[in-house]
Amino acid sequence: MFGRDPWGGPLEISNADSATDDDRSRNLQDLDRAALSRQLDETQQSWLLAGPGDQAGKKKKQYIDLGCMVVNRKIFIWTVGTVLGVGLLIGFIMLIIKLVPHHHPPPPPQDEYTRALHKALMFFNAQRSGPLPKHNNVSWRGNSGMKDGTSDTSIRKNLVGGYYDAGDAIKFNFPMSFSMTLLSWSVIEYSAKYEAAGELDHVKNIIKWGTDYLLKTFNSSADTIDRIAAQVGLGDTSKGPGPNDHYCWVRPEDIDYPRPVYECHSCSDLASEMAAALAAASIVFKDSKTYSEKLVHGAKTLFKYGREQRGRYSPGGSDPSIFYNSTSYWDEFVWGGAWLYFATGNSSYLQLATAPGLAKHAGAFWGGPDYGVFSWDNKLTGSQVLLSRLRLFLSPGYPYEEILRTFHNQTDNVMCSYLPIFKSFNRTKGGLIQLNHGRPQPLQYVVNAAFLASVYSDYLEAADTPGWYCGPNFYSIDVLRNFAKTQIDYILGNNPQKMSYIVGYGTHYPKHVHHRGASIPKNGVKYSCKGGWKWRDTKKPNPNTIVGAMVAGPDKHDGFKDVRTNYNYTEPTLAGNAGLVAALVSLSGVKTGIDKNTIFSAVPPMFPTPPPPPAAWRP
Repeated sequence: MFGRDPWGGPLEISNADSATDDDRSRNLQDLDRAALSRQLDETQQSWLLAGPGDQAGKKKKQYIDLGCMVVNRKIFIWTVGTVLGVGLLIGFIMLIIKLVPHHHPPPPPQDEYTRALHKALMFFNAQRSGPLPKHNNVSWRGNSGMKDGTSDTSIRKNLVGGYYDAGDAIKFNFPMSFSMTLLSWSVIEYSAKYEAAGELDHVKNIIKWGTDYLLKTFNSSADTIDRIAAQVGLGDTSKGPGPNDHYCWVRPEDIDYPRPVYECHSCSDLASEMAAALAAASIVFKDSKTYSEKLVHGAKTLFKYGREQRGRYSPGGSDPSIFYNSTSYWDEFVWGGAWLYFATGNSSYLQLATAPGLAKHAGAFWGGPDYGVFSWDNKLTGSQVLLSRLRLFLSPGYPYEEILRTFHNQTDNVMCSYLPIFKSFNRTKGGLIQLNHGRPQPLQYVVNAAFLASVYSDYLEAADTPGWYCGPNFYSIDVLRNFAKTQIDYILGNNPQKMSYIVGYGTHYPKHVHHRGASIPKNGVKYSCKGGWKWRDTKKPNPNTIVGAMVAGPDKHDGFKDVRTNYNYTEPTLAGNAGLVAALVSLSGVKTGIDKNTIFSAVPPMFPTPPPPPAAWRP
């Protein structure tokens, strides 16, 4: 089989040797005519036309076939070179940017309330009892109270953990529970502010440290209980000298005297306050389902016990009655019922919290010198603010509306009483409101009022309400915020003494705080019960700085004595610092307002019950 050449003729050569020159010439002419008779492509034509020096080869090198297109070789090389050069230049610039140290503009400085908040939270680290966590950040503290509960032969129950109340080493569960409730309330409302300050995890750990301990003080897995451990340690020295937490002046780590446990079998106030603490914390930890449910179950058990076994936890003559005497349990019923409603959505708790009879017993319909004062003993004002929130945002209507409207009006009246134009409470010349009417240790009441005023102003703003009425006069929410700010500013140093009443904040603050752990050096020496008195009585400043502790405060003349033995001036407390933290976070940072919805996360959609029809008309 013969192939064909590209020009159209056969490749076979016959009789090549015998052909004459004329034959060859004639054959070539035939071949030429055959070749010229078909269309040649560009490449074939270039081969035929190539002259001396092979110009076609040079033309071929001037172009590059990219498959989809043919481009000029020079342009192609120039383009690729430019792209590579630009790429190398960009890479070099990026390398320089990464290697050269950056000088970013510093972030805006934190406001004074946020700076004070960091300090105030540290106080709770210093008050921890039990095995301290690795990152407690208080160098002069160590493990303590490791046999609490088990060392009392009549109890034999593990009560390790929790918080020491103040400068002593007693664990008073009543004010401790209130402190946890207040901290949880502040987290529910202002979690975004805590997070912006970098303190959200810290404050949640503080709350959990407290609630973990509270769950140990009763049978939290049961549905029914008959007792609660109300206190660990003893403070009464009226019966003569004897080693206890007020007679001895030793570091908590060195305690070797007995720490009896005080149990109560009818303590409605304590049980209801503990229920409030666990219920509020269950909302804080709602994303940890197992722990949140455990807290809710404990709260239900406590509240049921408090309602069934009526009585005050601090009857006359008991150790708690000397230090944290509860005057009534009706306000705790309203308070605990409100928090359990928010934690569970069970309307039976709301029915209880809004029962007119309960409100009457709690003092909602009569005044008195302490009306409007929110404290570890009196929860009525806090309950009214909390339930006013419910009316502002959910408006449940009948059958709750009547008492909710009453509470809302009473909240407005309390806010009016905080303003200088009204004379419900006196003020010092320096401007500090005298909510406890000139009695010692005023600051714990002031910070609570500042928090309520600040959070209520945020409620009004979130409800698109620009203010509230005091009689015929309308006041802007800015007036309420200004009250809160002036009171906290006084505590931070804007006072006649020019002293910060928060230890470690500012340059001038109390140096002789009434606090055992802070006043005794961590020098490896274990001082005896009376051996530590020399540290109590010395005029030297405390060797350890208890950062963030808010002391008891000045007297009614703005005077302050930085004396360790005078606890009415220099002793800090858990409840006082809890109110301080709540007030500071509410005023701190950029204005973000409250978290409107988290507190209602367990509340089902509301379909108000229509009121009953009016009675038939009779002529």
